[in-house]
Amino acid sequence: ANQILSSGVQLITLGGDHAITLPLLRAHVKKYGPLALVQFDAHQDTWDAGPEGFSHGSFVKEAVGEGLIDVAHSLQIGIRTIAPETCGLEIIDAYHCQEIGVSGMVEAIRKRVGSKPAYLTIDIDVLDPAFAPGTGTPVSGGLSSAQLLMTLNKITDLDFRGMDIVEMAPAYD
Repeated sequence: ANQILSSGVQLITLGGDHAITLPLLRAHVKKYGPLALVQFDAHQDTWDAGPEGFSHGSFVKEAVGEGLIDVAHSLQIGIRTIAPETCGLEIIDAYHCQEIGVSGMVEAIRKRVGSKPAYLTIDIDVLDPAFAPGTGTPVSGGLSSAQLLMTLNKITDLDFRGMDIVEMAPAYD
């Protein structure tokens, strides 16, 4: 990632579980400084994996601890499970997303991120399993494909410095 970013291009990463986002954030922050995180996910990924541990469920906690994420301008969208802590990120759970619709999600993202440089991460389990069953940790009640695509289409002008799409498990789809 460091080598690719040093060539002057933006990096879009596909595949792997959410553990890949932590080293990707490190590489992006090395080049750009702390970034606002826009995370579409069913899970907060703020679990404590222990002093020597790290997992796809703890990358946010680790990134916040390392100062990679500009917490005051970061948010998680589509959350449907509860973790012990928020690490200071704003959370828009999936049920609230249904209430406010695409325009409300876009407004919340724009308000929180503003003009800050940002990193976009999409865990495919943000989608309801009816739309994306091919993930390792499906949770019912998620966004539809249309809601996610429409939201993403309306935030393309934000200052995203990098992005990833993770947690696809083709064996389950």
